[in-house]
Amino acid sequence: MTAPETVPASALGPIARAGVGGRPKPQVSFEFSPPKTPEAEESLWEAIRRLEPLDPTFVSVTYGAGGSTRDRTHRTVLRMLKETTLKPAAHLTCVEASRAQVDEVIQDYWDAGIRHIVALRGDPPGQIGGAYTPRADGYANATELTAGIRAIAPFEVSVGLYPQVHPESSGIDHDIDVLKAKVDAGATRAITQFFFDIDGFLRFMDRVRKAGVTIPISPGIMPVTNFKGLKKMAGPIGIAVPPWLANLFEGLDKDPETRRLIAASIATEMCARLAEEGFSDFHFYTLNRADLTYAICRVLGVREAEPATNEAAA
Repeated sequence: MTAPETVPASALGPIARAGVGGRPKPQVSFEFSPPKTPEAEESLWEAIRRLEPLDPTFVSVTYGAGGSTRDRTHRTVLRMLKETTLKPAAHLTCVEASRAQVDEVIQDYWDAGIRHIVALRGDPPGQIGGAYTPRADGYANATELTAGIRAIAPFEVSVGLYPQVHPESSGIDHDIDVLKAKVDAGATRAITQFFFDIDGFLRFMDRVRKAGVTIPISPGIMPVTNFKGLKKMAGPIGIAVPPWLANLFEGLDKDPETRRLIAASIATEMCARLAEEGFSDFHFYTLNRADLTYAICRVLGVREAEPATNEAAA
């Protein structure tokens, strides 16, 4: 039997429909972490070079709990600025520092040519999701930090957003009020924590937009290859890990290649469906690896610019 030349889009899944094309290419951004060892630094820069040709809107560099990676974050951001075409955004937190110390970092970034900061409250040292107590002489939260950044220079400021209720929040309405306060303080973009409940995320976004928040909001996408690590990370910050995800990774502790294939499939399907729902900005938590993020971007239509050809020479 001869197969038909075309297949109705309705008969395809979200990934295949993305391959049919027709939608505008989305904007993407990537998150990296500052390396701890020379080997980790080599891996990081391999990932950066692999993803750089995709021309992301920006790339962010994380800031450890309690500001523990401040110097490494600073060095990584400055190297990106000097050696790549990327637009680096530095993470900055409030913890374990006075306003004067944080303001000095902000001014140093501006003087170095950095124009984008990701403003986060942050976690206490060594306590992801732990109880936070602001310093009396410091910024109390990300809203105050955002206002402080904008008072120093006209940075682009991205802020965090939980697609599920923040562990310290009284509910979604409170989370939305906090987001609106961040926007009033000068936030220009929000990036969500990673999630797996797409329907819940869409309902949340409907409420956010109905509340009058109009800044770009990038869904945070994390291709998960280490399920045990995911559970350890997700629990303290209140991210629900659905039973279907646990079932997919069951029995694969010693099979990293299969885990990677499953991770790529899950994250790609999430992005393809979100694109169909109208989302045009995606933020990838790369974990300093490029391959899965690169593959997902390709499905979304984000690819390297083709080199110019000299038609006259043909």
